[in-house]
Amino acid sequence: MSMNFFACWGKSKNMKILYKATTRDGQLQSGEMDAKDINEAAYFLHSKGYIPISIKPKTSQTIALPFLSQNTTGDLVLFTRQLSSILSSGLTLMQAMHIIKEQTRNETMRAVVTGIISDIQEGKSLSFSISKYKSVFSPIYISLIKAGESSGFLDKILDRLATNLEKEQKLKSTISSALLYPGIIVTLMVLVMSIMMIFVVPQLTALYDNLGIELPFTTQLVIGVSSIMVNFWPLILGGGVLLVLLYQRWTKTDSGELVRDELILKIPVFGKLIQLSLLTEFSRTLGMLIGAGTLVVASLNESAGVTGNRVYRIAIADIARRVEKGVTIGDAMSGYPLFPPVMVQMVKIGEQTGKLDESLLKVSEYFEREVEGTVKGLTTALEPMIMIVLGLGVAFLITSVITPIYNLTSSIQ
Repeated sequence: MSMNFFACWGKSKNMKILYKATTRDGQLQSGEMDAKDINEAAYFLHSKGYIPISIKPKTSQTIALPFLSQNTTGDLVLFTRQLSSILSSGLTLMQAMHIIKEQTRNETMRAVVTGIISDIQEGKSLSFSISKYKSVFSPIYISLIKAGESSGFLDKILDRLATNLEKEQKLKSTISSALLYPGIIVTLMVLVMSIMMIFVVPQLTALYDNLGIELPFTTQLVIGVSSIMVNFWPLILGGGVLLVLLYQRWTKTDSGELVRDELILKIPVFGKLIQLSLLTEFSRTLGMLIGAGTLVVASLNESAGVTGNRVYRIAIADIARRVEKGVTIGDAMSGYPLFPPVMVQMVKIGEQTGKLDESLLKVSEYFEREVEGTVKGLTTALEPMIMIVLGLGVAFLITSVITPIYNLTSSIQ
C-alpha cells in the first residue's frame, strides 16, 4: 500500500514503523510509516479508521542484497548512462529515477532503484542512498557521485563515470577472451590425461604383466604415475584441497598477499598484461577523481583500491604520503619502477600545465591500447604453443603405451 498520505505525519519523526491493518470494509493493508514509537503509530492508524493487526519497528541498517550473485556490471553501466542522459535533458533526479525503474528489467537493479527513490523522497542525497548498496556501487563510484553533487555537475560526472565503466568492462572482456581458449584447452588436456591414467593405463599394465615383457623407462614412468593416481587418489584429492585452503589462508595475510602479488607481476608475458591492465584502471580512475574536484591525496588513496594488487597499493599509498608533504606526483612516482617512464612524464606535464586529469586519461588510453596489442600478440602466440605442448603430451603418452607392444611384435617376427 502507498504511504503518501502518511508523508506529512512522518516528517518530524525518527523511527520507521512497519504495520499491517484492516480497513473498515475488511481489506488488508500493509506498509511503512514514521512515528515516535509504536503507540503513536497505533493512535494514528486508529485516527484514520484502520484496525491495526501488527506494528513493529523497522531495523535500520546498511542494505545487503542476497540475490546479488548475478552479474550487475552491465546493468550498472546502463543505469549510469541512462541517469546521465535524463538529467542532461533537464528532468529532476526523482523523475529520472522513476523512468529508470520503469525501464529496468533486472530485478536486482530494480530493487536498488526502488530503495534510492524511497531515500530521495525522504530528502536524502543520491550519494547517501547508493552508499547503502555497496555490493553494487564501489567506493569510488560513491565518491564521484558525491563530488558531482557538490559541484553541481552531476550529469557530467555520470557521463564520465559511464564511459569509464564501459571501458573497464571492455578491458575485462578483452583479457577474459584471451585467456578463455588456453584455459579450455589446458582443462581438457588435464581431463583426458587423468582418464587415461586412471582407466586405460591400468588395463595395459595387467596386459604387460601377463606377457612378461621388459618395459622401457617411459612406460615404467607412466605406469608408476598411474599406479599412484589409482591407489592414492583420496590422499591426492585431500592434499589438493588442503593446499588450496592453506594457500587461501596464507594469501589473506599481509605478507602472503604481498608475495603472491609480486609473483603475479613477474609471470612471463601474463605479468606484463596484468601490469598494463592495473595501470590502465589506476590512471583512468585517478584522472576521473581529480577531474571531479577530489583532493589529490584523497584521489590517490581511493584509486589505489582499483588496482587489486598489494604491491601497487603500497606504492600508491607511499606516493600519497609524499605528495601530502609537498612532493609532486610525478617526482614521487619516479622513485618506483612500477610506473613506466611514459606515465611519469605525462603526469609531470599534466602538473605543469594544470591539466593533470586530462594527462592521466590520455595515459590510460595509451595503456589500454597496449593491453589490446599485448592480448592480440598473446592470442596469436598461445594457440600454436598450446597445440605443440598438447601434441607432445599426447605423443609421449601414446609412445609410452605402444612401444612395449611394438617391441614384442618385432621380437616375434
